[in-house]
Amino acid sequence: MRFYNTMTRKKEEFKPIHDGEVRFYTCGPTVYNFAHIGNFRAYIFEDLLRRFLKFKGYKTTQVMNLTDVDDKTIRLSQESGLRLDEFTEKYKQAFFDDLAILNIERAEFYPAATQHIDEMVKMVEVLLEKDFAYRTEDGSIYFRIEKYSEYGKLAHLSADEMQIGERVESDEYEKEGVRDFALWKGYKAEEDGDIFWETSLGKGRPGWHIECSAMATKYLGNHFDIHTGGTDNIFPHHENEIAQSECATGEQFVNYWLHCEHLLVDNRKMSKSAGNFHRIADILEKGFRPVALRWALLTTRYCQKLNFTWRKMEQAEAAVNRIENVMLRVSEYKKDGVGANIKFDKYLSGFEKALDDDLNISKALAAVFDLISDVNSALDLGIISASEREKFGKTMQKFDVVLGVLVDSDGEISDEISCLLEERNQARAEKDWVLSDKIRDQLLDLNIEVKDTPDGQVWRRK
Repeated sequence: MRFYNTMTRKKEEFKPIHDGEVRFYTCGPTVYNFAHIGNFRAYIFEDLLRRFLKFKGYKTTQVMNLTDVDDKTIRLSQESGLRLDEFTEKYKQAFFDDLAILNIERAEFYPAATQHIDEMVKMVEVLLEKDFAYRTEDGSIYFRIEKYSEYGKLAHLSADEMQIGERVESDEYEKEGVRDFALWKGYKAEEDGDIFWETSLGKGRPGWHIECSAMATKYLGNHFDIHTGGTDNIFPHHENEIAQSECATGEQFVNYWLHCEHLLVDNRKMSKSAGNFHRIADILEKGFRPVALRWALLTTRYCQKLNFTWRKMEQAEAAVNRIENVMLRVSEYKKDGVGANIKFDKYLSGFEKALDDDLNISKALAAVFDLISDVNSALDLGIISASEREKFGKTMQKFDVVLGVLVDSDGEISDEISCLLEERNQARAEKDWVLSDKIRDQLLDLNIEVKDTPDGQVWRRK
């Protein structure tokens, strides 16, 4: 396996710290609103990474944080008149619901920032002791960038882009604003209200950046294999994570940094003001299945921008339908042909080799569809053997360990469709052709196409 490492700006062979085990940290949601499809593009990439590591035989320990205290959550919870925990809870639950809808595997740990204040305080105390941090008159504590000579190594900032000696209190800021950043924010009644912690650092709350460092090192150790996130996290967030973590522990923080490119909508940045902002629920309300959305977010390589369009969703539905339909054809085919000499190992090897190359998903899927074409041809010619049908099913299951698309999260077909198919079978058995044709039309309205064959009724999604 080779991954493009943001730190070195080149592809590198992946070598885990511990044989047979991969420990990695994935940036999770800030729970001040419902996650949108741009967020889930990154989460799907991280799910692909996790699934492929397991496909390769690794045991995974994945941590995904839940940022439930920062500038945004505090401000919006106060505007809503809710306690911070009440405000963030509905967004946490919605996030986990959406993970299930998109068949994203659960990480081993989902630490919430508010449950790890002690770990953050301890890390800040170490940084103060080592003189990598300093206090200000308002009770805040800042990281001293000038003391850390390697600052900027992830974002590849040049020396003249550094503006040393000034401070920035806000959690998020632009590249042009390189400053000492807040590790701990002294309590301000007008801004923080009832959101604060009484600690050895004083009364206040953590800055955003220290949260991830404290939680990552707690669950994964001071030095671990992979850290992922969107390209927008490279600076300042991940740069700051590296600085405070390595200064506190004296160890290298992470070996491989993998960053996911942005999702665009109709080649524009997604925003509510532009009217192109979509949540998962918005996509499903249009009649698309969850598995199609998963496909649409999965099938553009993570290091490339993904342009989301309704046409792309239609193509995703068609691609998933093609997979489901060949699976159905194979399962309902009863004859034992002479054999088509299908090279299952070749396609499986091609799939794996493509993903070994920095998760080249488009090339991996080409191997999947080449196999599907061979199998469809063998079915058309009536030469596929029983053993080949069995091998095909097993090969597709192996593909799906990585892809996670063979079974839709809301079931293969609804109860309504299942009942209609049974009723049509009964109508045909009773030679009630008028009712049979009526039910066929009902099924077409539900995007189910039915064909009658010598072996009985078969269906496929349109």
